[in-house]
Amino acid sequence: MSNTLRQPEPRDNTLYVGRFAPTPSGSLHLGSLVAALGSYLDAHAHGGQWRLRLDDLDAQRCPATTAHEIIRQLAVHGLEPDGDVIWQSQRLDAYQAALAQLNQSHEVYRCQCSRNTLRAALDAGTLREGLAGPIYPGTCLQHPPAREQSAGWRFRVPAGAVSVQDRLLGELLQTLRTTIGDPLLKRSDGVFAYHLAEVVDNQAMAITDVVRGADLAPLTPLHIALHQALFPCTPAPRYAHLPLVMTADGRKLSKTNHALALNPKKARVNLIQATQYLGLATPEPNLPIADLLTQWTTHWVQMWVRNCE
Repeated sequence: MSNTLRQPEPRDNTLYVGRFAPTPSGSLHLGSLVAALGSYLDAHAHGGQWRLRLDDLDAQRCPATTAHEIIRQLAVHGLEPDGDVIWQSQRLDAYQAALAQLNQSHEVYRCQCSRNTLRAALDAGTLREGLAGPIYPGTCLQHPPAREQSAGWRFRVPAGAVSVQDRLLGELLQTLRTTIGDPLLKRSDGVFAYHLAEVVDNQAMAITDVVRGADLAPLTPLHIALHQALFPCTPAPRYAHLPLVMTADGRKLSKTNHALALNPKKARVNLIQATQYLGLATPEPNLPIADLLTQWTTHWVQMWVRNCE
């Protein structure tokens, strides 16, 4: 019998539901527009819904003013979500319930190791760098912190390999114990981690397809494993990871390297620039944004729906 945990088959006869889920720690830039546009087009090419979720778990990094600015930026570019906007900061009870479920099934454990401690161990050569930071060796699993000590919670990743069939990248195969280790699901200060909230929200929103940037592809096997731990009877979403926008020196364009915010007065130009990273056809001159999106949706159907599914 294979020791590989494979992604279940996608849901049949189910309305496509996709999502764009930015972290509102800064304004949208060209890289985030590529992800937003790609996920929007994929949803519309499948005749489905495109939802918006704001990953504002860390209140210190994610002011509400920035979140509302992102909503306005998307609207200017013609990217209007279906249904209400989901705010992760309003869903803490759902994440706590999921953590309690994992605790009941002995799939999480308390951990008092700080990020600085792990980084120091990495610098000293006693820990290895993984795909999402230092690979945690399970110290607090073997030596649990005292009940009165402040501690976070870590997920016990499965021992075998995890396989995900990405629609654009092909198979993503990892043995999480050697590539990521046991990730934090909740920090000692009470802030929930992206991994837990992402999986819980995808399930709650009935997301069938996650289309996002390729920088998140290495985390997908972990998200599949966490999904199957929490929702073993429900298929996980399908995944497709889009090309990244890179800086001149080869780094991913991001808020951390001071990517310029999208200029709302150049929405049409911004969209055309974003399509260059998605392999879409150059539009006819002077088309309004609504017509551009319709034309690109048709092209997306030809590229990624009729020919690939």
